[in-house]
Amino acid sequence: MLRNIASLLQPVTEFDATNTRILRELSRNARLPNIELAERVGLSPSACLRRVQELERRGLIRGYRAMLAPEARGGGFTAYVTIGLNEHTKAAQLAFERAMAASPHVRECHNVTGAIEYLLRVEVPDIAAYKHFHAETLGTLPQVTAITTFVVMDSPKDERA
Repeated sequence: MLRNIASLLQPVTEFDATNTRILRELSRNARLPNIELAERVGLSPSACLRRVQELERRGLIRGYRAMLAPEARGGGFTAYVTIGLNEHTKAAQLAFERAMAASPHVRECHNVTGAIEYLLRVEVPDIAAYKHFHAETLGTLPQVTAITTFVVMDSPKDERA
């Protein structure tokens, strides 16, 4: 994935193999001490720190965060939900996006192409809580015309950070 990002960013900024290695290492462990990061990517600690700071300044590193277990946020039941809107207007999109931003159960909301307009990642404690979210949040929005739920049974690979 980082290799694809590097190729997309090359025309915009000087992006070399060392920057790619820095991003790969930080995506694996953002708490890696600079001295260890420098050793892994083959730089002096001061040169490595300058590169990391430049990647941050240019917006290629947007931030650092902890990966929390869904249970720590009151989740335990995860579903991906596709949403179709009945109107393809900016007003309908903005209204839907505001409602999703206000919902603590919606962990991700993506406007996508294809047969539907949105893809959500929803985390709730259990199926009963999801049923409530489905009926009382999604089901009450006038612009929503289609809802399809995909229940996550397991995540053998998850690189979200």
